[in-house]
Amino acid sequence: MSKTSTLNHASPVDLDTHGHYRPGGRPGPRYPFQGRIGTPAFPAEPGRYHLYVAAVCPYAQRAAIVRSLKGLQDVVSLSYVDDERDGRGWAFRERRGADPVNGFTLLRQAYEVTEPGFDGHVSVPVLWDRRTGRIVSNDFPDITIDLATRFGGDPDADLYPEELRPEIDELNTRIYEIVNTAAGRVAAATTEAGYAEARGAVVAFLDELDARLADRRFLFGSGITEPDVRLWPTLLRFDLSDNPAARISERPLTAFPNLWAYARDLYAHPAFRENTDFTVIARPSGETDAWRIPVEPLHADWDQPHRRAAV
Repeated sequence: MSKTSTLNHASPVDLDTHGHYRPGGRPGPRYPFQGRIGTPAFPAEPGRYHLYVAAVCPYAQRAAIVRSLKGLQDVVSLSYVDDERDGRGWAFRERRGADPVNGFTLLRQAYEVTEPGFDGHVSVPVLWDRRTGRIVSNDFPDITIDLATRFGGDPDADLYPEELRPEIDELNTRIYEIVNTAAGRVAAATTEAGYAEARGAVVAFLDELDARLADRRFLFGSGITEPDVRLWPTLLRFDLSDNPAARISERPLTAFPNLWAYARDLYAHPAFRENTDFTVIARPSGETDAWRIPVEPLHADWDQPHRRAAV
């Protein structure tokens, strides 16, 4: 069972003492806790589960967005870890508040309670079970699917329509492999040819998505679905963070007319806007290879009218 909440906070980030965060050496999958809501072990009970998220993390942000889209604020509780990490990983500090469920100071403690001696990647989002006092899942794709389908919630927000699931799954895979991971993949290129190939694939897919959105409001028509939620946090970060850091595209997001208007359309929705903190998105570009294209951060007007409702 969960402990009584306290107002414990972790000490400030201290890179001199703890170093930079590095995942541990645990063998097996990077996201090892893969319980599913709706199974006998984890029935879909209101009030039983808690989401730990980070405002800076796009994968955690989309879990928070789905929770809001489905109207689950009174069904699944949520709290934030601090935006900065040292070698101890995600922590609870004053800016985002104490852990309201267990009184942990470090998110690592949730992992260690679930698997004693855990030495692996401490990630967000984390779905926690108050009843058994353990992590249900840190597998971010499953968490959003379960939030979207297992608790009922707003029936008008059908994020994973059964008849579209094969197509949604296929597009979700492409979004993850090409767009969500673009910054790391392009930045990791060690040759000019490899860099050109990696960034070219991203730009080509953005062009494809831009064309797809020319005659439909969202990726699968008039309603928001899982791929919209999975794509959007990366679009949000593209001009401020991912593109300047990895040097992906000469064209900013604002130069893809349909994609940019679509991104603003989603931002106008309370579920997206209220789960967004622009102050934690930008990151410095730093030094880079001479053969990488120059890209500067772009602070665009996300409140500009999108005019997508008639598409």
